[in-house]
Amino acid sequence: MVDLAKITEPLSLTRFGPRPRGPLVLELDLTEGVADEAPGDPISQIVNRRRQHYLDIVEGIRRGARDPGVAALLVRVDARSLGFAKVQELRDCVADFRAAGKTAVAWADSFGETGEGNLPYYLSCAFSRVVMAPTGVLGLTGLMMRVTFLKGALDKLGVSYEVGRRHEYKNALNSVTETGFTEAQREASGRIVSSLGDQLVEAVSEARGLPEEKVRELVSRGPFMPKEALDAGLVDGLAYRDEVYADLLGEVRSQADGAGDGSAPEPSLQFVTRYHRKHTPAPRPRAAGGPGYIALISATGAISLGRTRRSPLGGGTVMGSDTVTAAFRAARKDPQVKAVVFRVDSQGGSPTASDAIRRESELTSRAGIPVVSAMGDIAGSGGYYVTLGSDAVVAQPGTLTGSIGVITGKPVLGGLLERFGVTSDSVSTGEHAGMFDTRKPFTESEWERVNALLDEIYEDFTGKVAEARKMTREQVHEVARGRVWTGRDAKERGLVDELGGLETAVRLAREKAGAGPLPLRAFPRAHPLDRIRQHESSEDMAASQPQTVLGAWGPLQHAAVAMGLPAAGPLTMPDVWDIR
Repeated sequence: MVDLAKITEPLSLTRFGPRPRGPLVLELDLTEGVADEAPGDPISQIVNRRRQHYLDIVEGIRRGARDPGVAALLVRVDARSLGFAKVQELRDCVADFRAAGKTAVAWADSFGETGEGNLPYYLSCAFSRVVMAPTGVLGLTGLMMRVTFLKGALDKLGVSYEVGRRHEYKNALNSVTETGFTEAQREASGRIVSSLGDQLVEAVSEARGLPEEKVRELVSRGPFMPKEALDAGLVDGLAYRDEVYADLLGEVRSQADGAGDGSAPEPSLQFVTRYHRKHTPAPRPRAAGGPGYIALISATGAISLGRTRRSPLGGGTVMGSDTVTAAFRAARKDPQVKAVVFRVDSQGGSPTASDAIRRESELTSRAGIPVVSAMGDIAGSGGYYVTLGSDAVVAQPGTLTGSIGVITGKPVLGGLLERFGVTSDSVSTGEHAGMFDTRKPFTESEWERVNALLDEIYEDFTGKVAEARKMTREQVHEVARGRVWTGRDAKERGLVDELGGLETAVRLAREKAGAGPLPLRAFPRAHPLDRIRQHESSEDMAASQPQTVLGAWGPLQHAAVAMGLPAAGPLTMPDVWDIR
């Protein structure tokens, strides 16, 4: 029988309303890798849909620090896809999170089980607690920079290299012209490792409450077994994943249960990038009113003429001057853009392309839109050149920058080809028609032109540095000559203005714009149809959209670079910085 009384009872809507929301614990797994920026084309977006984007992580943690609904941060630490500068920026984000009175826990199965764990442990030292698995290893062993020299093998093959440089510290092709460090390369490399090593020691000392001398002693004793790491005060606990999560969630639950009766909603987990994207407001249409915003223009990879080119597999990016300069022109035309933060992560490349980017940055500043450059892991040679049109330059202490110099060269393959019976013949007009032919070395008159080119580029480069940095040419030459500096050393020598990351650059941009707390937005935002519609002119931003390509050498790109081939251009730093 149907109970009519129950049917006629007042309907309670409580059960259909939103569930009480418990405190949120942000989660981040760095072992999955981090992409420097989001790919622009649909194919790359599908291929890389699972990859976390670095800027989403940075902004997500900072947003969580200000959100009263976020209680804690839990990070599985790894640094394989991060360099020193990005690790330092993440450390700054974690420091802001903790300054808001919130708990941040770093955990790892192992800090370098089969390799060095210096960088992941350096990152972990910014957290409230550091936890490692009971069977892990803490690979705090100190830093080393290794360079592989191929000259001996090339000599056996009958291959030599002709290289011209300005000046002695410009060592991008030393791997194919030398069998070991030159005196200048050893001096500069030693200073870089020493500066980064000091920063590592200082961070461990401050975080773990240990004297610096004690930390240096521990570094010389590493790696550490679990109990050794615990006894030395390098970690706070040894626990498995389930224990780490249970402990933190229980702690958050207890803090939320003010009444002590267990009625508080259960805390929930959410990935940092997911949290950030859900809470990021959609950009306003260009014609909308309001105070405006700061445009974030990102430029990564080797610098070349033409459009930016990206691998669909996420393997690498070439910074095209057409794409970057078009972004600056679009920023000048957009009334909503009140300032620009120009984020640079590049080893350099073409001097002509670098100067084109510098020029558009300078024109943007002259138009009354302040430009602040924020350097990433590496911003040297051409990567330093492009920042010279900015109103201010920001670098992390661990950024590799400077490398104010020039280098060019070519392999001479004639001996190798003759050994295998490969011959050729040619006809030409002009004495220098085959100047860059890889079958023969430069002639005396060709060397004269090479040296004239090197002198011209170096004088132009150092002259622009002197003007931008308010230095004399003599002062610039003293810190130039192709030498690479850490961001900390570069600031002491007047090559950058402030130490910090994106947050510091945004603060400076806001100050220079004088328009209050403007939001930061990636710029420009392309429409999907821009890739297929016809473009009106070269002033049309869509005409300079990034391309999706495999790169100049296709699937052999990395092999070509390893052989020392000049894939980027004269304003280039060494292709691999193996500092671990």
